[in-house]
Amino acid sequence: MKIFWRYIFPAIYGALVYYTIRLLTDSLSGMRFWHRPLRLNVTEVGMSILVAYLFLWLLNGLLRYFDKKWQSNFTTGRIARELGAIFLLSIVIQNLFLTPFAALTDDGLQWFDLADINVIPLLYALIYYGFRRSNGYLQAYVQNRLQLEKITNDKLATELKFLKAQYHPHFLFNALNTIYFQMDEDIAAAKRTVERFAELLRYQLYDQQEMVDISSEIQYLRHFIDLQQIRSSSKLQLSVHFDEQLGSQQVYPLLFLPLAENAFKYAGGHFKVNIAMQQADDGILFSVSNDIPAHIPGSKTGGIGLENLKRRLELLYPDKHTLTTHIQDNTFVAALKLTLH
Repeated sequence: MKIFWRYIFPAIYGALVYYTIRLLTDSLSGMRFWHRPLRLNVTEVGMSILVAYLFLWLLNGLLRYFDKKWQSNFTTGRIARELGAIFLLSIVIQNLFLTPFAALTDDGLQWFDLADINVIPLLYALIYYGFRRSNGYLQAYVQNRLQLEKITNDKLATELKFLKAQYHPHFLFNALNTIYFQMDEDIAAAKRTVERFAELLRYQLYDQQEMVDISSEIQYLRHFIDLQQIRSSSKLQLSVHFDEQLGSQQVYPLLFLPLAENAFKYAGGHFKVNIAMQQADDGILFSVSNDIPAHIPGSKTGGIGLENLKRRLELLYPDKHTLTTHIQDNTFVAALKLTLH
């Protein structure tokens, strides 16, 4: 494309300027240029093309100078200065080359020749300038939009990392507290807890920037549930079901953890906890329910974990998720549906 604009376009530009001038001149004089000697026409076209190469080279250099001087500061004053410079450049070039050349060829220089030689090239120069500048403005706009989008994405990525990191302190405290008390009662159980804890940490800390298979999330949730069973009361009545059809579907990681963690944290009453994940028509449905003590207010069954989850869902699955929570018969129920298509 650069070859076209640098080497081919000036020839087209020069020929277009010449034939436009010739058309207007012939309309006023009644002459037909194809009746003139071929050698004369070829000479005039060649001269117009040479002048076009020179003029466009100077004009492009002038525009680069303006770009370097004012950069992206597109103001009315700048445009006025550029138009003034183009006007002077066009008048000087045409009268320095085309006007004397027209006076030496054919029937000499007529008043309409002088008008056409100055006006027509100037009009084409302004059209070329408008095209160049509009294209430059469009590219600058697109570049600014891309940069703004990059800044926005970086900001969202930073926010996501912060939200994700908020899960860790509470999780670490509970796990380490469990291991601490196990050390006095059952060393072997404490070792198994450390192993599960290491698996959970490995999943949270490594390769969590992109989407993962739902099977990896399910495996992570199984490790988490095993760890919670160790530290939970013997009264815990746990029901877990993962749909066997779930496997290779891609999801963002650690979105189901807050609901599972919330269920174990606030389990009370009959200590029933139900966790289920199944394939929906257009995505995945994850549901959790847990009994809660009658004296715990509804506002205490969510906490910062659910608020954190809501914000992450807004960033990762805008208009493609549904999160509902409610209390029914001393049971807290939460359901998260992700639309994957």
